Amino acid sequence: MEETKSRLVQILLSFIKTTAIKLPDDVLIKFRELMSAESSSYGKFIYEAMMENINLALIRNAPVCQDTGILEFFVKLGENFPYKSLLLSAIKDATIEATKKGYLRPNVVDPVTGKNTGNNTGPKLPWIEVELEPNVDYADVVLYLAGGGSSRPGRAIVIDPAKGWRGLVEFVVDTIAEYGPPACPPIVVGIGVGPTAEIAASLSKKALLRPLGSRSSEPFIAKLEESLEKDLNKLNIGPQGLGGSTGVIAVHIEYAGRHPATFAVGVSTACWALRKGWIRIKSNLSYELLSHSGGLIE
Repeated sequence: MEETKSRLVQILLSFIKTTAIKLPDDVLIKFRELMSAESSSYGKFIYEAMMENINLALIRNAPVCQDTGILEFFVKLGENFPYKSLLLSAIKDATIEATKKGYLRPNVVDPVTGKNTGNNTGPKLPWIEVELEPNVDYADVVLYLAGGGSSRPGRAIVIDPAKGWRGLVEFVVDTIAEYGPPACPPIVVGIGVGPTAEIAASLSKKALLRPLGSRSSEPFIAKLEESLEKDLNKLNIGPQGLGGSTGVIAVHIEYAGRHPATFAVGVSTACWALRKGWIRIKSNLSYELLSHSGGLIE
């Protein structure tokens, strides 16, 4: 078992390192599209600086942003995957090792003592959400590095159901108008809808992790995503909040059923450096990196 865990830790260590250093393929594609479409001279200048930052991170083998965030893992464990508990333990060990090696900045502060734990672990961190996937023998691990600045606009509220979708639009626009500029735009906006504030908030975070450019399979939601994206870009927040036509990269909405008396809405945002990764670990301890071309950075 020690050999198996050591192998899992090594895979996850390289996965964390890759996610911190290299943006996933869908983010890079969208980033180049926005860079070409930006009309503001300030915006163009900022985009050029961001692209230089992206390239230097790869050349220097260094994190693309100094704030490597809080590690949030979303794990789908195959019913027949043989190393379930071992994988969850390896996630914590890999986080500690990645911090030691300098791939992550120590960001976890104990809210009671106010002290930095020094290794990106702490009470209930790294955050790990687990789902069981029936009839498969692999584990899918999705990692999101939640930076502090881009996490600060996060909001969740239960609005009057009579306001419905109109109330959602007002809440989202007000939130991004007030809190979006300092969140390192252009930003991705994740929105969750559900029966309670915590469910809506959780769905809004998962909405951030959808492939950029994708739309909801529900036509009404897809149209609302598109409409909100246009409305939010009309705020002219622009790259780094300095004005321009592309302050918002994408809007994604995930939803659950709700209670007749509640209409909960959650908003989460991710900065331009949307550091997310998706790896599939198989029962024979081989793996497939599904988010980045070119493989893991060892």
